[in-house]
Amino acid sequence: MIDIRLLRQDPAATRAALARRLDPALDATLDAIAALDRRRRDVIARAEAIKAERNAASDDVARRKKAGQPADELLAGLKESGDRVKLLDAELRTVEEQLGQLVMGVPNLPLPEVPDGDASANRVVRQWGTPPTLGFTPKPHWELGAELGLFDLARGAKLSGSGFPLFTGPGARLARALINFMLDLHTREHGYVEISPPLLVNETTMTGTGQLPKFAEEIYTVGADNLYLIPTAEVPVTNIHRDEILDDTALPIAYVAYTPCFRREAGAGGKDTRGLIRVHQFDKVELVRLVRPETSPAEHAKLAGHAEAVLQRLNIPYRVLALAAGDTGFSSAMTWDLEVWAAGVGGWLEASSASTFTDFQARRAGIRYRPEPGARPEFVHTLNASGVALPRTMIALLENNQLEDGSVRIPEALVPYVGTERLTPCA
Repeated sequence: MIDIRLLRQDPAATRAALARRLDPALDATLDAIAALDRRRRDVIARAEAIKAERNAASDDVARRKKAGQPADELLAGLKESGDRVKLLDAELRTVEEQLGQLVMGVPNLPLPEVPDGDASANRVVRQWGTPPTLGFTPKPHWELGAELGLFDLARGAKLSGSGFPLFTGPGARLARALINFMLDLHTREHGYVEISPPLLVNETTMTGTGQLPKFAEEIYTVGADNLYLIPTAEVPVTNIHRDEILDDTALPIAYVAYTPCFRREAGAGGKDTRGLIRVHQFDKVELVRLVRPETSPAEHAKLAGHAEAVLQRLNIPYRVLALAAGDTGFSSAMTWDLEVWAAGVGGWLEASSASTFTDFQARRAGIRYRPEPGARPEFVHTLNASGVALPRTMIALLENNQLEDGSVRIPEALVPYVGTERLTPCA
């Protein structure tokens, strides 16, 4: 949630920053917020003026009664002014509720270093590794998966519908191996505390990280219990310290969590539906950091480095993209995407997003810290990254390491977890 004081104190700069998101509808929203905010302050001023008059009248009533003088007219006026205050208080509650709903729909302000433009302006920051040159025509992962007995997409669709993959045998083992490898790397070498959070969360938790109300159509709901299946572990893990005031010495806080993730992909429109490229349920290891505001830029670079380390250990070529303002997510102030090369589909696929949210999520979730004992609490900065998501990482691993005989080499770092150096076609 943006700080509404920005719109009051420097509306031109705030509007200019939000205009970089290329969302024309924001203009009307900001106009409505400004109008409601003016109305709110007007109602408060009128109520306070009446209350001041009432205080003076109450003192006059007390003096008259003490002097044995009649005060009926003043008492009648006090009743009338009291009714006016009640009406103004009710109006204020309505205005503040409407204002809060509108502010919840305003995205974060992109940081100045974020490139201008839409997705076509995303900028490659760096690249690691070289896409492999195979001496044969590489197969896409859906063919490899079927031949190696890794997953059965048709039976997964029979169980739940399209986009719900069924991993089988060595495929299930490979997924488990990747999860354990990543958790071990982040906890043993990067200093994260492992978390196993709930997969169902309430509306307040979803609102805290910005999924609600903006992305209600993307979320699977359990209506009878007013709960939501998490689209990412970012949601429950970031909210662990919701409505808390943390001690300065507790920061930075670094959590890692493996969870299944559930996304309806309501606006995907049939895009990238083959294989594992775009699915409704997938596994992901998520990294979340709560930090002091002044350390936020360095923490973002560190976070991205932790996600990159996974791909480097797996010897998967990748590139880092700085997303343009028009392609940056609702809650994010700056995002770097990690895209892996996949030889079978012949393209780059996003496997991780490393984002800094400044105080946007912390303001929504009420996560604060004291810079020093006795100091006024301030909002922390939150950051997260996929560390990393399994489907596209698995796609790159299979497609880049395939051999002409149909087998697939397992990266050296993963061999102890898989228990074999090669996956071979089913007999």
